[in-house]
Amino acid sequence: MRLLEDFFQALDAAWGTSPEATPLRLPIIGSAALMLQTNYRRGTKDSDVLETTSLREGDKRRLLELGGVDSKLCRQHKLYVDVVSNGLPLLPHGPCFHSVETLNSSLTYLHIDVLDIVDVVVSKLKRFHANDQSDIAQMVDRDLVSHAKLVTRFLSAVDLFSIDARADALPQYIANFHRVEREHFGAAPTLVHLPDWT
Repeated sequence: MRLLEDFFQALDAAWGTSPEATPLRLPIIGSAALMLQTNYRRGTKDSDVLETTSLREGDKRRLLELGGVDSKLCRQHKLYVDVVSNGLPLLPHGPCFHSVETLNSSLTYLHIDVLDIVDVVVSKLKRFHANDQSDIAQMVDRDLVSHAKLVTRFLSAVDLFSIDARADALPQYIANFHRVEREHFGAAPTLVHLPDWT
């Protein structure tokens, strides 16, 4: 998507560290990840960055200073980067990311990875607002999400979330998942096992 590409190229230019340095890897999730992998387009106000252990505190601060909300780049491009804590998104164990080769070939200091389309769909089952539902529908309609793979990745996310306090919210995520199965795949609800204490 040209708007996103322009934003990341401008962020890369603003980053401006030594060209010999290893590029900073930015794992992108959410609708921006979908638009950087497909011909899908819709308005978005942010490009979420999944915070990882490889994103040092200094890099995080600089990223938000240069490309966060209220930054110069945000005002110019009407986009901003938001750093999301690892514990927040509903993601499968070992989330899958892909390098955006065309975009990365134009960058010097940054390297953009995008969350796999099916894993993005899984993550959207948590909040499940109108835009999330629309994103899911568009990916299914484009035959980019199979029911079998969605089931596998969702069950992996449930397994990961079920071992801590986040398990309390799983029944709602499962209800959202069953709605997607019913409305977009015409499938019966998949049996999802939860710990007895949830």
